[in-house]
Amino acid sequence: MILCCGEALIDMLPRRVESGEIGFMPVPGGAIYNTAIALGRLGEEAGFFSSVSTDMFGEQLIEFLHQSNVQSDTCVRIPNPTTLAFVKLTNGQAQYSFFDENSALRSLEQSMLPSLPETVSTLHFGAISLVSEPCGSAYEAFMAQNEDRVISLDPNIRESFIKNEEQHRSRIERMVAMSDIVKVSDEDLAWISNGTNAEEKIASWLEGRAKIVLLTKDAEGAIAYTRNGTIEQPAMKVEVVDSIGAGDTFNAGFLSGLARQGLLSKNRLSTVTMEELRPALELAAKVAAKTVSRAGANPPWKSEL
Repeated sequence: MILCCGEALIDMLPRRVESGEIGFMPVPGGAIYNTAIALGRLGEEAGFFSSVSTDMFGEQLIEFLHQSNVQSDTCVRIPNPTTLAFVKLTNGQAQYSFFDENSALRSLEQSMLPSLPETVSTLHFGAISLVSEPCGSAYEAFMAQNEDRVISLDPNIRESFIKNEEQHRSRIERMVAMSDIVKVSDEDLAWISNGTNAEEKIASWLEGRAKIVLLTKDAEGAIAYTRNGTIEQPAMKVEVVDSIGAGDTFNAGFLSGLARQGLLSKNRLSTVTMEELRPALELAAKVAAKTVSRAGANPPWKSEL
């Protein structure tokens, strides 16, 4: 099983109502949640771990997981409210305004962390779940408890959400040091590097534990870096409706592609070849392209690809 560990929230998507005014439609979302949904729809055995509210939005989040064949057994249910992310779209690019005080997401504590069965081979972390406390420390501790499994990390930086940049950069570096697969956008990498050479930053990660570093560059596609070389994957040509969930579903496609080839183990990732990476990168690009071609984070089902 691939277990996605991080935020579940409600994206409030702008929609023009009959009167011509702009309203907001509540849609299940969150970067790590989106990856779990996409994995389930791609036919992978997928699970989701987070602290999820018992409110009406929390019920919507759990129901949507089950509709996409994602297990929610490890979720912690608490009465705190669900995080809301109001979305502003500018030329298809999403900007977010988060309402997260005292939320279920933020309230996860280390005492709530589950023990995992051997069937969980891979854990995926990232995004805003790593920023706030106590949840940020809880997810970092959860990664450390499960270092013997394959670890995937997508920092997915949301600058407006980060109050202490130095503290968050330090957390990302600690978690990169425990990760086998690291995915960053070019904007993420620039923020993490903070004025230092971005290529040198990737090289330093590969000198550590990371076996694969993925760099996504929007319409320019993606590059996979390994200790044995690099491989480029062009973006699929589609008419973009919006970018919501693009990187999240790219992660799902890549992990699914590795799983289909039997590569999701520490030993196999250590010896992975460029030829073996190509199908996973192609699937990642296809899944992301399908997602951006329709409104919101609505990942494709395997039958749609």
